[in-house]
Amino acid sequence: MRKTHIAAAAAGVVLMTGLTACGSDDGGSSGDKSGDKSASKGGGSPVQGALAALQKASTATEKQQSAKTETQQTQVLNGRTLKTENKGAFDWSSGGIRGTVTATMKGGTGAPMDFEVRYLADGMYIKTGGAGGGAKWAKSSYDELGDGGPSGAMLKDQLQNNNPARSVQTLLASRKVEAVGSETVRGTKTTHYTGTLTLSELVKMQSKDLKESDRKALERQFEQAGMKSEKIDLWIDGDDLLIKKKESSQGSKTSMNNVTYYSDYGTDVDLTPPPASQVEESKGKARPGLG
Repeated sequence: MRKTHIAAAAAGVVLMTGLTACGSDDGGSSGDKSGDKSASKGGGSPVQGALAALQKASTATEKQQSAKTETQQTQVLNGRTLKTENKGAFDWSSGGIRGTVTATMKGGTGAPMDFEVRYLADGMYIKTGGAGGGAKWAKSSYDELGDGGPSGAMLKDQLQNNNPARSVQTLLASRKVEAVGSETVRGTKTTHYTGTLTLSELVKMQSKDLKESDRKALERQFEQAGMKSEKIDLWIDGDDLLIKKKESSQGSKTSMNNVTYYSDYGTDVDLTPPPASQVEESKGKARPGLG
């Protein structure tokens, strides 16, 4: 049971670095491209300017193919607070997201937990601290996630298709975006953009591979938690790269606040699997929650 919970937590960690919901395939490309430069300089409406800037950010961020990340998430469910912090590096050159991360999880119903995860093509390899340094790696396939209900199906698809540019693409696809202004993030000058989408809209944007029955089930889960919308904030630097992302939602039974920082674009990422002798195949189904 503990391994099942860890697998679900590990799957959730990688979504923090990308986005809880994927953007559309066209990345908003159906929008008005003709006014990119003039709109961003005031030649068009504020919305057109923001969309043009985010279109450039989507392209630039996706082209980098790798980055280092640092994430903090706070989630409250039925009065219990769960906090997760992680640092890692991710590569999305193959289409899906691959990488390594170390994470700490505190709160909820269990004891504090430290773990390391390697997200590779054939599944997640999860290592937790063991007595006397005798920790081993547990492997969970993405198919196991897919068998864990609608949330698991969404996580499986996201792990195989997600990358940081998706958060930009989501706002592009929604066209619900505005520029807040110039802000400095960890010493870097950026432009802050924001938008609020209904969770129904987010579910519809999640993936072309997610079954309609799973989409409807996810919508019901959000409704039962009293969640109706999610606010997405993005900070883009002078090179059109995503530097910071914040997602926040508030429901009658749950709330979530997730902040991710991106740096060192183009970094090398270690995608070496653990030694086979140290790997145990996981047998349980990961059943993620709403995070």
